[in-house]
Amino acid sequence: MSSRRSSISEEEINELISKLQFLLQDTHQRSRGSSRASAASLLHDTCNCIKKLHQEVDDLSNQLSALMEAMDFNSAQVELLQNFFHS
Repeated sequence: MSSRRSSISEEEINELISKLQFLLQDTHQRSRGSSRASAASLLHDTCNCIKKLHQEVDDLSNQLSALMEAMDFNSAQVELLQNFFHS
C-alpha cells in the first residue's frame, strides 16, 4: 500500500522549535512578566508531544501496512481501503 504523506525530519522539527521559541521570546520581551518562561515551557512540551504523536502515527502505519500485506484482499476491497485511507 502506498502512502501520500509527507514526513518531517527530526532536524526540521528541532529547527521549527527554535524558530517558535525565538518568536515567542521576541513577542514576550515587549510585555513584562514571568509568562515568557511558562509560555516557552508550554511550547516546548507541545512540540515534544507533536513529535511523540508523529512517531506513533509512523508506528501504526507500519503495523497496518504489515497487516494488510499479510491479508488476501480482492481488488474491490483494496480499492475501498485505499479510498478510505486517502480521504
